Amino acid sequence: MKGVVINKGENYYTDLKKLFLAIDNVQIHYNWLITNCECYPENKELDELFNQEYCWLSGERLTEILNDENFQWIWAVFVGFKKDISLEQVLSYDLPTIDGYKGFWVNPVTIQHPLADIEIVAWDGVLTLFISKDQELSEKVLKYYPLSQELYKYND
Repeated sequence: MKGVVINKGENYYTDLKKLFLAIDNVQIHYNWLITNCECYPENKELDELFNQEYCWLSGERLTEILNDENFQWIWAVFVGFKKDISLEQVLSYDLPTIDGYKGFWVNPVTIQHPLADIEIVAWDGVLTLFISKDQELSEKVLKYYPLSQELYKYND
């Protein structure tokens, strides 16, 4: 597992559309549990969708949303699951949270949900965390964002 922190050189954080370009749009191969949202889309339906305790979206739907309106996420946890994992299985565990989860900030870095493959965290509009079981994806993020750094180094 490898984590990346993006906190320098960007106009704003978290730009998911740009981040998905960095990982060659593999987000479409996952279903996404999204929690702890604070974001301000112009579309009122999206505002209602993301202001719930959680939402569950296919990678295709999440991509469509961002193609229609690419807005900034101030706070949010995006957790990616392989398509064969059901929402029922996901909800048998606690919902991922921003507040109080220490696994981002201690080494080795961990993903909150035991069934997840990817976790992306929008942190107060000032940084983005990207953590993946697939180290190649993390390497792509590091390459795409030259001022980013490995999370374990940031934690030191």
